[in-house]
This record gives sequence, C-alpha cells and structure tokens, in this order.
Amino acid sequence: MSKIQLLDSRLANQIAAGEVVERPASVLKELLENALDAGSESISVDVEQGGVKLLRVRDNGHGIEREDLPLALSRHATSKIRGLEDLEAIGTLGFRGEALAAISSVSRLTLASNVEGEAEGWQVQVEGRDMAPTVTPAGHPRGTTVTMRDLFFNTPARRRFLRTEKTEFNHLEEVFRRIALSEFNTAFRLTHNQKVIHQLPAGLDDTLRAARVAKLCGKGFMDQAIPVDVERDGIRLHGWMGLPTFSRSQADLQYFYVNGRVIRDKVVSHAVRQAYADVLYHGRHPAYVLFLELDPAMVDVNVHPTKHEVRFREQRMVHGFLYSSLHRAIAEVRPGQEPGPAVVEQDLSMPVSEPSQGSMSLSAPSGRPYSPPASAGNSFGYGQGMRQADAYGALVQRQVEEAAPAVMPPASEDETVPPLGYAVAQLHGIFILAENQHGMVVVDMHAAHERITYERLKQSWSDDKVRSQPLLVPVSLAVSSREADFAEEQPEVFSRLGFVVERAGPETLVVREVPAMLRNSDSESMVRDVLSDLLAQGSSERIEQKLDELLSTMACHGSVRANRRLTIPEMNALLRDMEATERSGQCNHGRPTWTQMSLKDLDRLFMRGQ
Repeated sequence: MSKIQLLDSRLANQIAAGEVVERPASVLKELLENALDAGSESISVDVEQGGVKLLRVRDNGHGIEREDLPLALSRHATSKIRGLEDLEAIGTLGFRGEALAAISSVSRLTLASNVEGEAEGWQVQVEGRDMAPTVTPAGHPRGTTVTMRDLFFNTPARRRFLRTEKTEFNHLEEVFRRIALSEFNTAFRLTHNQKVIHQLPAGLDDTLRAARVAKLCGKGFMDQAIPVDVERDGIRLHGWMGLPTFSRSQADLQYFYVNGRVIRDKVVSHAVRQAYADVLYHGRHPAYVLFLELDPAMVDVNVHPTKHEVRFREQRMVHGFLYSSLHRAIAEVRPGQEPGPAVVEQDLSMPVSEPSQGSMSLSAPSGRPYSPPASAGNSFGYGQGMRQADAYGALVQRQVEEAAPAVMPPASEDETVPPLGYAVAQLHGIFILAENQHGMVVVDMHAAHERITYERLKQSWSDDKVRSQPLLVPVSLAVSSREADFAEEQPEVFSRLGFVVERAGPETLVVREVPAMLRNSDSESMVRDVLSDLLAQGSSERIEQKLDELLSTMACHGSVRANRRLTIPEMNALLRDMEATERSGQCNHGRPTWTQMSLKDLDRLFMRGQ
C-alpha cells in the first residue's frame, strides 16, 4: 500500500478551515466580506449562543445563479479573479474561494440565494464524506442568506478551544464593528439571542457617518476626534483621529482600512505612532478610524490567509504620506479650533507627573511669536540653547512690562473674547485660572510654556536645517552586504539627516560626519539604527527623535518654573501664545496643558436650577 495518499474532500477542507475558521468571529468576517462584495445595501446578522449554535448572514446583494450554487461551496472557486493580472490588483475583499468550503466542512451550512428577475430562489447543502452538494428550491428574495449551525460539531477537539458565550460574542461583535465601519453606504443589523444589539442605517451623509462612528466607537471618541481628509499623488487619507489627550491604555480603538479592508501593517503603525510621538503621554495609545485609498496595484493583499496584513509596493512613499498628513493634522489643532476641551479619558492606569522646574520668562502679551536675538544664532548645542533661553527671558520680560495694557480684557461684551479668555488669578503658583465665553479655563502654566518654547526651538533648528560636523577620527562599522549596498546606493538619505557615510569595503561603512547637535552621541549606534529603520520600513526618524529629545529637555529647563508668581499681563501673554502655537494642547511629555469647565458643568456641580 502506498504511503502517500490523497486526502478526501472533507478532511482537506477541515485542514484548510484551520487557516480561516478559528471561532464564530472568523466565520462572520468571511461572510460579511462576501456580502459586501455582492453589492449589498443592507446586511442582517443573527447570532445565537455567541455564534456557536447559529450564525446567519442575510443580504440583498446580486445573489448567486442556481447553476453556480454547488460551485460556491467548492474549494478554490471564486467569481472575483480570473487570471494573474486580477491577483496583482485585487479590488474585492474576498478572493481566495476557500471560506465557504472550509466553513461547511466544520459546521452544518445552508446557502440560499436568488438573483434579480427569478421567481424563486434555491438553496444548497453539502452532505457525506465527499461533501456532495444538494440543490433544492427555496423561497428567497433577491440576495443571499448563509446559515451556519453547530460550529465544530464534527471536530470536538477544536470545539473545546472555544471560550464562553460572552467571550465568543465579544470577538464576533468586534468583527461586526470593523466591517460596519468600513462601508458606510450599507445598512447593518446585529442580533444576539433574539435581542437587537446594533441597528445602523446607511450613512449617506456626514452626519449619519459620524453617528455610526459614535455608536460603534463611543460618543467620547467623536467628541474628541479631528476630521482628516488629505489627498496627494493619487493617494487619499480620510477619517477621524482622536486628540492626543483622548489616549488609551490599550491599542483597542485603532481601525485602519486600506481600500475598504481593515488591516494591521507595521508601516502604517509606525507612521501613526511617529505622528503622535511628540504629543502622546508615555505608554499611551492613540485612537483613530482612518481610511487609506490608493491604486489596488500599489498594495498586495495576498500575503496572509486571513487577509489582515498587506504589503505596500512603495513603502517609503506610503509611510511619508501617512506621517506628514497626520502630523500636520495634529499640529493644526490649537485652542479655539479643537472639537472639545482638552480632557483626559478617565483611566486610572494613566499616571500624573509633577511639573518640572525651569527658569525661562514668558513671551510678550501681543501673542506674536518672538524670534531669538540675531546674536544668539540658530545653530546651537545644549549650552548654547540654555544661553539663548536666558536671552529670551531678558528680552521678553522688558516687552511684557512695556506692553502690559495690551492684554487686558475687552471694555465691552461686544468685543471678541479669545478662545482661552482672559486670566483672572493664579492658583498655588502652578495653574492659571481664566474666563472665556464658555466658562472657566484652567491652564498648567509650566506645561503650556514648555510646549511654546519647544516649538520655537524646533522651528529655529528647522530653519537652519541640519548642520554636519566632521569627526576627528572617522568611525568604521561592520555591516551586512545588504546594508552596505543601501548606504552606497542612497547617500542622500544620510546626507539629509546630517551624516556623511561612505562604503569602505563589501561589508564596511565609514562615518565621516555627524549632525553637529549630536556630536557627543553614539554615532555608530545611530547609523545602525537608521539603517535598520530604512531597510524595514523605508524611512527613519531616529535623528529627528534624538534632536527632539534634546530640544525638549532644553525647553523644559527654559520654561517658566512652578511656584513663580505671574502678573495678570504675563498670564494673558501665555494664553495668547498658546492660541498661536502648534500642538499647544499638550506639553512635550504628552500631558494636557489646559482644560475647560463650561457654565453648564459649573451649574451642575452646584446643583443650580435643580
């Protein structure tokens, strides 16, 4: 007897099911994707016992012809690709042709469908060891219904890996949430044990789309989200990104879609993380619902059985587009432009740091940003930066004293009140209390001034670009041939970061110049890190991070210290500078710099009108 034998159809499908059917949530993902590919305008999902006993997906899409029904339950049978050219530019969510066959091999599956113009529908089931399909008439409107019962009834070992009904339904609901966020023009409905959980009408306008996001992600997210819509070079990014102060202890509110497909990708994750790096509290995670649209030929979705991962053909371009778009969106949020006051989500896992000390004076009350004195120069090391901070202090203190009357509140209520209002008092030498049109504003004066100083130092450094400094003794690095090839082929990448790197052998590089501001850092480690980043994701922000860390430290030491008493003009000067400064809602460490308490909040606190 031959040792090598062909597997029977059911066993082969059960093995294939291990790739795509882990739990009821996996089944729902495949069925919802098929329903969307069918052009459905309405999809209903009915679940019992977490999806293990029953999972039914009903849609009103274009349906399946009678003669195609048996094929629909066969392996490698699909209507979505015909040849290699289709595989290289996939525009549908499903395409492998394995889902229905795999699901039917580990459950009791019925597929019923009808197409436009037919008087009656048909249904198909598979039976027996060879999974022979049986087609019978069935009353069914236009569209398709897939009914799965008793998941893993014939594979008890796999059924034992399922969790409690509540856990399985939570996984299933998360899949429903991801898919419902991907297609606003389709109405969705979800029931569990005959109870309606979600009823989502089609989002045909911005209001309904926002309402769906609020329903699925929480009203708090939408209240603290920035709308994003950027298009460049045939790539579009749109959606909502949470304010840095609406951060999470877990990465549980992050939805990213590429051409309608929810994905997890290291290039995307890195770009988003870098965009938030300057404003997010340490250890916290941003929240976002974002959609990237680009030519299907620019992305390969056929890299993982579950289709959760993709590969971009131009990783560096995609990374740069995402980073610059999100970074700019965050930078443009200032007091008066935010969707709501800067509040931190209630989460006991977020520590509170004490304000650090500093010595820098405030800028002038006019609210106009001040450039450093010409004699201070724009290229500086740490010591030079501290001397420049001292120069700022002496100059600005005189300007504050001379221009104090300019920052007093308006004489009449008809005049416009700035977003952060006008200062009325200082609390414990740490907080500024101000009054605006909405109520009371509380500002952490050190955190706010730290951000203002940091942004000015960054701008000063950026205007002068990255200056290089030759090393007295060039540093030799032993690298792989791949890394050496990259450094030799793209020297401009390192030059732009302030390095001069030359190839000295098949697996040797020589570092001759480094950024002047980082001359005392470990140049060998920096070059290795940059090389690793460039090869992995097509870009590197290592040098910018090092520079930002140094500038952030300088800004922290160069900002107004806690427990220093400020005059009313000085406090108003700080408020005006906050309104004119990018990212002023957070300090350099990601802590909020201000918060708002409305008159309604104050009335509720003191039970006024109750």
